[in-house]
Amino acid sequence: MSIDVNNESGTEVDEQAILDIARYALTRMRIHPLSELSVIVVDAEAMEQLHVQWMDLPGPTDVMSFPMDELRPPSKDDDEPPQGLLGDIVLCPEVAAKQGAEAPTQHSMDEELQLLTVHGVLHLLGYDHEEPGEKAEMFGLQAAIVDGWRAERGLHGPSPAPTVS
Repeated sequence: MSIDVNNESGTEVDEQAILDIARYALTRMRIHPLSELSVIVVDAEAMEQLHVQWMDLPGPTDVMSFPMDELRPPSKDDDEPPQGLLGDIVLCPEVAAKQGAEAPTQHSMDEELQLLTVHGVLHLLGYDHEEPGEKAEMFGLQAAIVDGWRAERGLHGPSPAPTVS
């Protein structure tokens, strides 16, 4: 799996953890091992520009996903996963730090960025949270992936509560 993490934010982030959790999420979702993903970490100003340009919404947001080949997980266990370009995930550590500090289960900026990475991966794979049923499915899957990743690394406690909108 080819995953590039490019930190353009000027903020020190745990790039290895972002890479690791993205790889874990894609493996868990059975995405072809030769698929490609790009993760870009930007400052609040750059994120705000993207948010206005693509969503017509003011202010910076936490994560944005830009799918390329619209890959989807295989529907059956014996189906061959498709290969291709997943797309780009854009993360904003400034928003992540604020959300982590304000969450019911306060957590670090890096923990929030890990959660947002999984959230972005799921969006690239076609998951959404506009409707209550979609939200329950996506956020349940997101928590299971983060919890599984944390458990494999011996990190204790549940994953951070979802703070993404």
